[in-house]
Amino acid sequence: MSRADEIFIQNCQEILEKGVWDTDRPVRTRWEDGESAHTIKRFGIVNRYDLSEEFPILTIRRTFWKSAIDELLWIWQEKSNDVNKLRTRVWDAWADENGSIGKAYGYQLGVKHHYPQGDMDQVDKVLWDLKNNPASRRIMTNIYNFADLSEMALYPCAYSMTFNVSGNKLNAILNQRSQDMLTANNWNVVQYAALTMMMAQVSGLEPGEFMHVIADAHIYDRHIDSVKEIIKNEPKPAPKFIIDPEVTDFYKFTRDSFRMEGYEYSDFSGKIPVAL
Repeated sequence: MSRADEIFIQNCQEILEKGVWDTDRPVRTRWEDGESAHTIKRFGIVNRYDLSEEFPILTIRRTFWKSAIDELLWIWQEKSNDVNKLRTRVWDAWADENGSIGKAYGYQLGVKHHYPQGDMDQVDKVLWDLKNNPASRRIMTNIYNFADLSEMALYPCAYSMTFNVSGNKLNAILNQRSQDMLTANNWNVVQYAALTMMMAQVSGLEPGEFMHVIADAHIYDRHIDSVKEIIKNEPKPAPKFIIDPEVTDFYKFTRDSFRMEGYEYSDFSGKIPVAL
């Protein structure tokens, strides 16, 4: 059983067995038919993945990892908020008539700030610190900018990354305020595990531990049956995630710089409704 499968199954079982419903109060999210999209949730889930042992991708259902990488590069490399520049259509529902999601995600990472080393955006400051000041305990990004929230189509869910070098290993923590377990959990885990490995490679480090901290881990009411079906699937061994070793510049990574070797997964043909 892959570690990602084990953790996902445990998380979902804990939510289903010990979670709290929000059906006693109004909620922002709606289904396409206009009905309220209620959830059952657990507060404060913390998951740890050792990237030196295996890559954390689910096998009990398919994760479209190439699309996840596309979105990651759109946010962290292009620092874009224009859905027209994104291969996948995951953000279309949030975009305005020009294709913008406002001052969210990539936009925030691309804003330059003044540091003693010069003017840099958040991504470039992380890259600089990992190479020049790896002992720092201040290597982090934060895109939850209160001053710009009113101009964001959606408040950031995955909002902060903290990087920490221990010996020759790069560890990282992803902080997430809200997590739709069925549609987004492993998508985000794959993205930020890959990001940690990318940052390690271009900084001359080895991948270490990736930690995922979720404040509100929830399953939507109309997702319950799908989740129960998926976690009954037989897990398979974790595949091997391979990054082109020739890439030493973070901005030279492309979607073709990555491949998944030996990825086997269970099919899931059910239609999954989307809450917005």
